[in-house]
Amino acid sequence: MWTRKELKDRAKMALNLNYWKTVLVGILLIFLVGGMTGTAAISSSAAGTSSVLYGGFTMDPDSMVEESGEITFPEAAQEEAPAVMEDLMEDEAQQFGHAIAPMAFLAIAGVILVLILFLAAIIIVINALLLNPLEVGGMRFLVTNLHQPAEIKELAFGYDHCYKNSVKTLLLRDIYTCLWSLLFVIPGIIKSYEYRMMPYILADDPTLPTSEVFAQSKAMMKGNKWKAFVLDLSFIGWEILSLLTAGLLDTFYVRPYRLMTNAALYEALKYNGVNEESTVWTES
Repeated sequence: MWTRKELKDRAKMALNLNYWKTVLVGILLIFLVGGMTGTAAISSSAAGTSSVLYGGFTMDPDSMVEESGEITFPEAAQEEAPAVMEDLMEDEAQQFGHAIAPMAFLAIAGVILVLILFLAAIIIVINALLLNPLEVGGMRFLVTNLHQPAEIKELAFGYDHCYKNSVKTLLLRDIYTCLWSLLFVIPGIIKSYEYRMMPYILADDPTLPTSEVFAQSKAMMKGNKWKAFVLDLSFIGWEILSLLTAGLLDTFYVRPYRLMTNAALYEALKYNGVNEESTVWTES
């Protein structure tokens, strides 16, 4: 079995012996791994009708033509025409406004929804193709750092070794976690702990099929999810101090310390306890 003290002691020793590279990896992981128009027209026609409605007056076209051939309008119609036209235009404007407002709202909402979906798709693609393999490389660095001075080049491990398998496996992990999170959040948190060891497993053996990676992580975390949660909570004091330093303490100590502790947790679960034979490397 493992204890929090054992994991943290091992993490601090490894961190102190390879400090700046571990800090750099922590910074990269936290900042990279951890985005109608409508038209309306009104027309009317009356085929076979010989009269025209104009401002409430019915006028026979034939009666508007004098013997001289000129077209005349009734005096009443001429006097009231401007007011009638103004009323008609105002009514048309109001009707047009009432008709166009809902369509404009739907158009704006549709554009916003499309933009959100587009940005979400871009984020998913970037996360799957670039960031998840980087996460595998980061876990490779951290686990290696428990035994020997790890090099920054380990970050490229996920791109150089079975890249497609890492992309597919961790993409499914993200999708399943997201779907479980839709069930009142708590199931998503539980599943995130169940899948927690997957990038470490891929960092150890990227050739493992996706189903085996899921199965191994589930087996490792069985009976350990609550203990891992308490382990996370044990850093809350450090997190509060980090807030008081505007995040500087988190960047230069707490984050790499936590990352190394989680790597130590992976090894403890892998060997069913802190492996006495794989002690932290020491400076020569």
